[in-house]
Amino acid sequence: MAHYLIASVPIHGHVTPLLGIATELTRRGDQVEFLTGARFADAVTRTGSRFIALPAEADYDDRLLGTGPDSDRPTGIAGLRHDVAQNFLRPARAQYDALLAHTLAAETPPDAVVVDPTFVGAMLLSGHPRDRRPPVIVAGMLPLPLSSSAVPPFGLGLQPWRGPLNRPRNAILRTLVEKWIFAPVQADVDALYRSVHGRDAGAFVIDWMSEADAIVQLSVPGFEYPRPDLVVPVRFAGPVIASTDGPLPSWWDELDTSRPVVLVTQGTIANQDFDELVRPTLDALATEDVLVVVTTGGRPIEQLGILPDNVLAARFLPYDRLFPRLNLLVTNGGYGGVQYALAHGVPIVIAGDTEDKPEVAARVAWSGSGIDLRTGRPSATAVRRAVRTALASPRYREAAAVLAEQIAAARGIDELVDTVAAISAASIR
Repeated sequence: MAHYLIASVPIHGHVTPLLGIATELTRRGDQVEFLTGARFADAVTRTGSRFIALPAEADYDDRLLGTGPDSDRPTGIAGLRHDVAQNFLRPARAQYDALLAHTLAAETPPDAVVVDPTFVGAMLLSGHPRDRRPPVIVAGMLPLPLSSSAVPPFGLGLQPWRGPLNRPRNAILRTLVEKWIFAPVQADVDALYRSVHGRDAGAFVIDWMSEADAIVQLSVPGFEYPRPDLVVPVRFAGPVIASTDGPLPSWWDELDTSRPVVLVTQGTIANQDFDELVRPTLDALATEDVLVVVTTGGRPIEQLGILPDNVLAARFLPYDRLFPRLNLLVTNGGYGGVQYALAHGVPIVIAGDTEDKPEVAARVAWSGSGIDLRTGRPSATAVRRAVRTALASPRYREAAAVLAEQIAAARGIDELVDTVAAISAASIR
């Protein structure tokens, strides 16, 4: 029986796939401890794992992100810098202290630590000699941010170019991002790292995962840019598609229709203003011969306003049961929702400009599985045009179907288990 410690920032979209991993590990008989925010305690316990609360300094309610002073946060790369500094770097020392207590200082340390990509405290743990700590594995539920000469720096929402100018362009952009845009944040990272290890961090803050022992990306190669110069092993496990229980809405049987079914959602964080994407989509499709399903990510349905006759709404829906019925996803770019769509061969119309969403959107366009509207506030006209194109053109469905085949062939939790075993065997040698 193996012993795992899973650690995640208290954000719904980060915790959820790790809950799926925890469920499968405990089902196999492994011992799992799960370090995250207090509001997820019951969900962790239901997986059969032991819940460990994050320290108060590292805990927060992700449902409040984007409200209050945060409501004026910038978009694009400046918004990413804000998120890294405020939501991911600020709690890193408390995260590290919690990891330390349950690894190096634990009576029975885990065989491996599995973290989400924004749990920056794991960078500090990775800085200890490998023979003193368990392997650190990143479970990637965000677009892969690793630096490479073959791809532009993370956060700009740019795709690689074809041809000889790609690498020079990427080098110039990387200097701009690392030495100018993120310079103050990196200075804070280095100061934090020195306080623990007596030296500067060995990696750029967004690239901290290069300090981990391996990355198990919860996607497939067809959705990620190739990187021939990786310094850390990356293995693709495919998304974690967890089964869900609970009551269905009273209108569920209306999904049995000959009309195309379109889901529109702004996820669970960037959903404070439905005028960004949801409302333009409802207005755009009000007179189209489609059935529109909208989820509010937990917010009151009344905040959607008056709904057209062809719209069905709910706070949350079981994605594993919903996506097989869909013909199209309209989204602001949540990584998990996009992976659900691709797992079912559902093409995508995407419009997002906060957090990692520009990177998700760029990969949707690069993979051919959907249309990137390249804004977080599209007009109803732009949404209508994109939906009509995505539904009418077979190339988007065909590209999504290719990714669905890759996901179906992916090894899921076996990839994670084998990765841990391989690292452990290598350390013994």
